[in-house]
Amino acid sequence: MRIVAANELQDWLSQGEVLEKDSNGPKVVRREDGTLLKIFRSRRTPLLARMSPDARRFADRATRLKSLGISTPDIIECCWVDREKAISACIYHPLEGRALDKLFNASRAEFDQLLPRLASYIFRLHRQGIYFRSLHLGNVLLTTDGDFGLIDFLDIRFKNRPLGRMLVRRNFRHLQRYLERRKVQGFPWEQLLSHYETASKAGK
Repeated sequence: MRIVAANELQDWLSQGEVLEKDSNGPKVVRREDGTLLKIFRSRRTPLLARMSPDARRFADRATRLKSLGISTPDIIECCWVDREKAISACIYHPLEGRALDKLFNASRAEFDQLLPRLASYIFRLHRQGIYFRSLHLGNVLLTTDGDFGLIDFLDIRFKNRPLGRMLVRRNFRHLQRYLERRKVQGFPWEQLLSHYETASKAGK
């Protein structure tokens, strides 16, 4: 991976639009050409993160998901922002669509209509052995072609078989905690689980 020059990075940050940031600085930046810059400040040890940078792991997961028919952003390049500190980045074309958290807040009726399809989509992930710890409304998009897609999946894990009941329950618990942390009111939780059960029976 190439190392991004300091002046090039500064141009991206100053001329682009910061979409996400934390106490360490920008996390996602929309560049002037419409592509996104996603910056990874790894929580792993620097040595391990330099050997297997988060940006490369993110790109590899995107490739793996696409091979399974799951829509993801199109990766353009992986690069180093600061190799010594193991800060890497991906540049990619954004996945077009609407995040489900925004759809839930803006059009509850439309979201409720999508619920059976969303449950089927989650079941499809589980059936393909995909364990997505960060499964929540902000990380799933309703794409422009009417399907769903994933946008933030660094922590995703791939199993060699469909997820067992324990991992399925754990995955739904992650989603439930997300709803609790965000204080999401009126989410149709029981209906989602019911639709998932229906999808699982139909998929057997």
